[in-house]
Amino acid sequence: MKIAISGKGGVGKTLLASFLAKVFAESGYSVLAIDADPDANLAATLGFPQAEKIIPISELAGLVRERTGAQPGQSGSLFKLNPKVEDLPERYCLEHNGIRLMVMGRLKKGGSGCYCPESILLKALVNQLLLVGKEAVILDMEAGIEHLGRATAGAVDKLIVVVEPGRRSIEAAEKIERLAWDIGLPNIAVVGNKLRSQAERDFLIDSLPGREFLGFIPYDPGLVAADFANRSLIDSSPQIFAAVNNIYQSLSAVAKAPEGG
Repeated sequence: MKIAISGKGGVGKTLLASFLAKVFAESGYSVLAIDADPDANLAATLGFPQAEKIIPISELAGLVRERTGAQPGQSGSLFKLNPKVEDLPERYCLEHNGIRLMVMGRLKKGGSGCYCPESILLKALVNQLLLVGKEAVILDMEAGIEHLGRATAGAVDKLIVVVEPGRRSIEAAEKIERLAWDIGLPNIAVVGNKLRSQAERDFLIDSLPGREFLGFIPYDPGLVAADFANRSLIDSSPQIFAAVNNIYQSLSAVAKAPEGG
């Protein structure tokens, strides 16, 4: 399975990515988790030791220069559009509790909107990771879907949009859905997060009619307590783990379904 996770900032994308990685790993998959969110919290949520010391791929200036032929940070220079990237996963992955992790960093130069050499390297890397391998690839994305393009859209088995009860979250989900359709990515599903009641669940279903809901995750104040105590979040909520396990079962059912079935 190759899964990309998106949604409005703060809805719980990284939490879902972390729990899914844990469930897939415990189900016998070789899991590669990719942190493509500029906030880069996936390592900490997964409990990687010294997560704050992990250097994103985009900040490895020598690597970017070697592979693209251009100085990092330069948006106006010439550079290779198809740099060599196939060896990067093995060289720059960290592993913890059976989960491999890559931190990608930012795709755009801050504030400019221009694509730079490091952006080209990262996009090529995403293409490789999404197009090859038999492992479960879980991509924790930023609010948009700029990390995906037409070359990678067909390789993503599912784009999961995380939503919470609220109009801004719904509007962001609709925007992401439109962008996904624009690049030819129709395999979109929704996961409701931070639910406190049946009424909130009904609100999400009524606000996004006709969408595929993979599951619903309850709000658990125990996660806040675990965060304050610097405990592993993915080991602190049996309720959320059970809900994400149901989402995993839904994903597995889709993957095993015969074409046309």
